Amino acid sequence: GKGHLADAVPLGILNKEWALYRRFGKRLFDFTASILLLIAIAPLMFALLAAIAAQGGQPIFAHRRVGRDGRRFFCYKLRTMVVGAEHQLQELLARDEAAASEWRAGFKLREDPRVTRFGAFLRKTSLDEIPQIWNVLKGDMSLVGPRPVTEDELPRYGVHCEAYIAVRPGITGPWQVSGRNDLSYAERVALDANYVRSQNAMLDLDICARTAKAVLSRTG
Repeated sequence: GKGHLADAVPLGILNKEWALYRRFGKRLFDFTASILLLIAIAPLMFALLAAIAAQGGQPIFAHRRVGRDGRRFFCYKLRTMVVGAEHQLQELLARDEAAASEWRAGFKLREDPRVTRFGAFLRKTSLDEIPQIWNVLKGDMSLVGPRPVTEDELPRYGVHCEAYIAVRPGITGPWQVSGRNDLSYAERVALDANYVRSQNAMLDLDICARTAKAVLSRTG
């Protein structure tokens, strides 16, 4: 199954020939590519910030996530939800058992009533993740890596926690180009763990190319 490689191969065994890339090349690629991306999309980003600010509230949403070596950091996104969304979530989960069950299973809701109409568009096009380029420049994240998770989610990684905290989480990664919302949480974890154990430059470039295709076709 999808989790077999992650279960069978100890951390650090695979692709030793790419050790230099993982230690130095990946960070250089992240930094250079992020600078070029920011320059290219600056007009779009300012337009999106203005559009969200016009609806009220802060246009940038910062959520605490777990990063490399277990370090906590604020992961940035364009705000896609109504003001006071966290309070609304707690109220929803308290009164709706079906929603609470879905949230416990995957820490997300397919039909989230907190998401604004413009926010739904941002999510569908993945434009809400543009501010994470700043996380990459800061060194909190990589362009490609495991999905950044919260402290509450990290225990769900179980024996794969070591793999998760061994690298920086990514803006995109294997689960985003392998079915995304159609995958179970356990399958997402397995994909992330497999990526950490087999990461190399060619794999990262392949995931970047597949991400661009998925975003343009609105399938991921």
